[in-house]
Amino acid sequence: MEAPISEIFCSVQGEGPHVGVRQAFVRFIGCNLNCSYCDTQPADPSVCMFERTPGSNSFENIPNPLVTSQVSELLSNYGNIHSVSLTGGEPLLHADFISEMDIPHPLYLESNMTLPHMAEKIKDKISYVSGDIKLIDEFEGKDLVSHLERTIECFRTLRQTKDRECFCKLVVTKDTVPDDVYGMVDAISDYVSCVVLQPVTQKHFSSGIEFLLQLQKDLLDSVDTLIIPQTHKMWGCL
Repeated sequence: MEAPISEIFCSVQGEGPHVGVRQAFVRFIGCNLNCSYCDTQPADPSVCMFERTPGSNSFENIPNPLVTSQVSELLSNYGNIHSVSLTGGEPLLHADFISEMDIPHPLYLESNMTLPHMAEKIKDKISYVSGDIKLIDEFEGKDLVSHLERTIECFRTLRQTKDRECFCKLVVTKDTVPDDVYGMVDAISDYVSCVVLQPVTQKHFSSGIEFLLQLQKDLLDSVDTLIIPQTHKMWGCL
């Protein structure tokens, strides 16, 4: 099995309840959404950039696509890691590839949670799920109701168990509508350990601290809710 991968590197997790843990990152190419706040730079599909020495900013170009054994070999360069982050793009587009990965570290899935049929293929491989709820302008011209139903189903498929942690990440922007948030969080609250409100990068966020605190206060009635910004933006580690 092979897949197009844009980057493999070692750094720290910058978002969510595991912020600060040391991880290896496998960034897949391709996404089924087009979010206005996406911070993933366009990738050269012909090569995977591999950083052998963490933090060196020195990358080797490896021809795409990669096979699972290549990825395992490259990841073996990194020691003392908490887990391997599967990110993107949207890694669930490559569920068949992930299902064949054989590495000794826990897998940490970062997903937009809109492909439940693909989630079903890998649910028993994943130890950590960082699942997004997407509520804003990426739905233009699409069936919003169907999209949200798929999101709920994906959380149900990858729900919190004794062997898998699942939490929800929700990017808060100036366009975030509280009632939309409450409805979706209520629908998935039984499947997650917590909800993380992540204010969009400050230069784009104009709703203010009061808005975030009120959102958190209201959500705490049904699920543990944290406010955590993108910490890697603060010190430039990714």
